[in-house]
Amino acid sequence: MVHALMLRHSAGFEHSYLPNAEVTIKELARDSGQFTVTTTHRCETLTPEALAMTDVLIFATTGELPFSAEQKAALLAFVRAGKGFVGIHNAADTLYAWPEYGEMVGGYFNGHPWTQHVCVTVEDSTHPATRHLGKAVRLFEEVYTFRNWDRQRTHVLLSLDNRSVDLAKGNRTDHDYGICWCHAYGQGRVIYTGLGHPDDLWYLPWFRQHILGCITWAAKLTD
Repeated sequence: MVHALMLRHSAGFEHSYLPNAEVTIKELARDSGQFTVTTTHRCETLTPEALAMTDVLIFATTGELPFSAEQKAALLAFVRAGKGFVGIHNAADTLYAWPEYGEMVGGYFNGHPWTQHVCVTVEDSTHPATRHLGKAVRLFEEVYTFRNWDRQRTHVLLSLDNRSVDLAKGNRTDHDYGICWCHAYGQGRVIYTGLGHPDDLWYLPWFRQHILGCITWAAKLTD
C-alpha cells in the first residue's frame, strides 16, 4: 500500500484552509483505498527514517521551515530516487533560502494580485488531476503568481484564463500564469497545484478529485 506523509507547517502566514485539507486528504485515503496517510505539523518528524517508509510527500507549508541540512538532503534524495512530491497552494511560498527546493517545485510564490472569481483553463484533459474537469473551471480563488517559473521546464495542467482578470494587476511580462503543473525530478514525480485557498473548496467533489489525482499521479498509481 502506498503511504503518504503530509506536512502542514506554517512558519509564515497561517492559512485557514489547512484543517480542511488535512481532513480531506485523510478522507481521500480512506475512501479511495489507494493510499494511507500520516499528517503532521512537526518538521522534525521529516527524517530519513520516516521518508524510507513514505512514497509521497505532501506539503501545505509556508515560510522558512526549520529543516536541518540532513533533512534537506534526504528530501531531495527521496524524490530523485523515484518517490513523489505534491505541493499544495502555499507550498510555493516556502523555503526561499533553499533554491534547490524552488527548482524541484518549479517556482516560488511572487504575489497574489487576484482574489476573485476566475476562469482556469484545463491545458491537459488526460492527466488524472484534471481529466474530470472538462475544458475550464470557474471558481473563487486566491491566484498566485510565480517567479523562477517557466512552462518550458514543466508540464502545465491548469493555467489562468487571462480574460477573466484585470491583467494590469499582474506581475509577469509574459502574462503566463500557470496554476497547476507536473514534471519528473530525477526518477521521481513532482506535482504542484496553486488551488486550495478557500476553505469550502476542500469539500467540493471536483476539487477533491483534483487532489486525489495529484496524489495518485505522484505515487505512480496513475499516468
